[in-house]
Amino acid sequence: MSYPRGTIVRHNTFARVNHWITGICFVLLMLSGLAMFHPLFFWLSGLFGGGQWTRAVHPWIGVILMISYLGLIIQFWRDNMPSQDDVRWMQKIDRVLINEEEGVPEVPRFNAGQKFVFWSMALFVPVLFFTGIIIWDYYFSSYTPIEVQRIALLVHSLLAIAAIIVWIIHVYAALWVRGSMRAMTQGYVTPGWAWRHHRKWFRSLVASGSRGPVPGSNRDLGK
Repeated sequence: MSYPRGTIVRHNTFARVNHWITGICFVLLMLSGLAMFHPLFFWLSGLFGGGQWTRAVHPWIGVILMISYLGLIIQFWRDNMPSQDDVRWMQKIDRVLINEEEGVPEVPRFNAGQKFVFWSMALFVPVLFFTGIIIWDYYFSSYTPIEVQRIALLVHSLLAIAAIIVWIIHVYAALWVRGSMRAMTQGYVTPGWAWRHHRKWFRSLVASGSRGPVPGSNRDLGK
């Protein structure tokens, strides 16, 4: 795939497809899960063809989500390892929240907020998957006692709520930071975006010559 001249590749095609499969599965699970969670949301089952279809497709979408998120972990776990950069960045979180990042410590490819989302979901998704297996009546009800199923259902519900909150934070941040959505839809960012939001990552790309920007002045980088 070709990218506009002078831009920086943020996510390749495989990573973007993997991300959107994960995202779509999560939204479908959220909607179908809410439909089964409380009568107030039962109308959402109409999106899946009714209550029985909702109950039938929900766990299968969960299987796809598990496989898809495993793909994201394999691709991005190294870039999401915690570091001292995260502590320094969090100390300036007030500047980040108002989108004024001058004076905010330089960060690598992912900042502490992005790492929080990544590792939160890396915990939530497998636990949701395995508790979902326990309460998947059609195939596994005969293998676990009712008491275990009740505990699994409680854990599944609580973690689902936590995962939805983390997802909302993720979506809000992607929309709030201008240019972030383009990175995951078209795969590239401008040098100015990289310089402003992920300066340490930008410096490493320039130093290695890995799809760095076209030569220019510091004034160009700050656009």
